[in-house]
Amino acid sequence: GCLSLQLLQFAGRTCKHRFSYFKFTNKVKMLNQMSQSAGKSRAFSSSACTSETLSNKITTDNPKLVSEHPKKHVKPMNDTEFGYYLAGLIDGDGHFSKSGVEIAFHSADHLLAHYIKTRLGHGKISEVKGKNAIVLRFGLDGTKEVITLINNKFRTHHRFEQIEKNLFTKPSFSNFCNNLDLSLDKSENLDNYWLSGFSDADASFQIKILKRSLTRTEVRLNYQVDQKYDYLLKLIQKELGGNIGHRKSQDTYYYGSTSFVNAVKVIKYFDKYHLMSTKLISYLRWRRAYLIIQDRRHLTPKGLEELAESKSSIAKLEEIRKTYSLEND
Repeated sequence: GCLSLQLLQFAGRTCKHRFSYFKFTNKVKMLNQMSQSAGKSRAFSSSACTSETLSNKITTDNPKLVSEHPKKHVKPMNDTEFGYYLAGLIDGDGHFSKSGVEIAFHSADHLLAHYIKTRLGHGKISEVKGKNAIVLRFGLDGTKEVITLINNKFRTHHRFEQIEKNLFTKPSFSNFCNNLDLSLDKSENLDNYWLSGFSDADASFQIKILKRSLTRTEVRLNYQVDQKYDYLLKLIQKELGGNIGHRKSQDTYYYGSTSFVNAVKVIKYFDKYHLMSTKLISYLRWRRAYLIIQDRRHLTPKGLEELAESKSSIAKLEEIRKTYSLEND
């Protein structure tokens, strides 16, 4: 929990409070000092001339594609924005049972859980025994408010089926059900907070550094999303580019960004629709790695050292998150 205590300061039902990325970056530096140990995509090479750098036109003559300074961090500003974020989060880590809706979080993200609870004015947070996890549970009244907020915004078929099977068959939901046209968002529009919430639940940011020879080092940046089915990954792929793979042994799918061009799209999205969990730390480190490559500092020993530090910080955070595993199908 100490990560999120230093990370986010959520308070109140309103979403007008902001904190600057400048202040947040200072906190990231503090966390990096605590986590310096030892993140699939095309590679950026430290060699001056490679097919990757040439094909993506990473040259000193090009204007900067990504600003060095991100915008100030903001929470969703209204119920529509918050509804999209909540829909994405529930699509990833939510579950609708007969007693109501619940959302699982890593224990490091307890302040995010408290923010959602406070903003909705409903819910109870409890720890999960044997897991580094907490669950935010809503009673039937709170669940009705959640469904109203995410209606026409959530995208997973099984969440829709859970609502219809477990809740809309209850007598206490009859009036609510009759007055609500429950539907999924089947559009291809991702110009909203949905992917931010979904990524806080199911995405990861990875940096991989490969020493190919004495004079050539490759850096791979990857934004990855893992899912049991591929239909949401195809939506993300259409928006951001990248590839979708299948793990036969687990019968699961994964999306991965694969190039400099894709990385720009990923950054432009998350600079506009901010992550709310501790994954924001990983994203900022990943974004910083991109800037090192954009500025061609990956061609220098110091730049490679900075990349290694970012990789170490992200890897440490991901290792912590691996201890959190709850199934919410």
